[in-house]
Amino acid sequence: MSFSNKTVIVTGAANGIGKTIANLYVKQQANVLLADVDEQQGNKVAAYFCEKGGNALFVKTDIREPDEIISLMKTAYDTYGKIDILINNAGKGLFKSPFDVTIEEWDDSIYTNLRSVFLASREAAKYMRKNQDGGCIVNIASTRALMSEPHSECYAASKGGVVSISHALAASLSPYRITVNAISPGWIETKDYANLTVNDHEQHFSQRVGTPEDVARACLYLTAKENNFVNGINLIVDGGMTKKMIYEEE
Repeated sequence: MSFSNKTVIVTGAANGIGKTIANLYVKQQANVLLADVDEQQGNKVAAYFCEKGGNALFVKTDIREPDEIISLMKTAYDTYGKIDILINNAGKGLFKSPFDVTIEEWDDSIYTNLRSVFLASREAAKYMRKNQDGGCIVNIASTRALMSEPHSECYAASKGGVVSISHALAASLSPYRITVNAISPGWIETKDYANLTVNDHEQHFSQRVGTPEDVARACLYLTAKENNFVNGINLIVDGGMTKKMIYEEE
């Protein structure tokens, strides 16, 4: 798998999973654009990648705003002459009683988690279809699209929409040789992994909680041209947790 000189856009790349995804592509010698609303952290991360010999550029982007998405894609194309890969990673949680969620909170979550995926994919695809070998889009969903806890309606709905729009876009963009897939991470620990308990790890068939690197490696797999026969899927990266049957015993 070679990503040398590929142009990769990662949204929500200033922190957490997005930062790790961007870092892995930088290490693969790709040209990586980091998009995020956190300008200070985004610039810091991009500068660090460049200090380590990578090629990274931060572009302040509020993915809720269509004009900013259009500007992001134009910047990528004007800078590197093409767009090869888009990772729609940006998102936010909303866990609140359905009786208390406001319309403003609902709309903000849907705009951030779902509408942005459609808009960014559409704008990136306008450039990808110029490429002889098309392009790749990966949308970060969640296992909460498939299973729920109380008070997760908006997050579940938005991530379920990400899964559905991924296979719909795969159909629509197939004439342009653009693959579109989703990744649904389970429990991915982005903070202090050392503080996790034995019970935390043993909830998974893989006997460990996930890390951002697990999601990043899945992105590499789905965006490698050798794997373009994998298209329109939802790849669940959860250590088997959603397949584990749990009974409460007295």
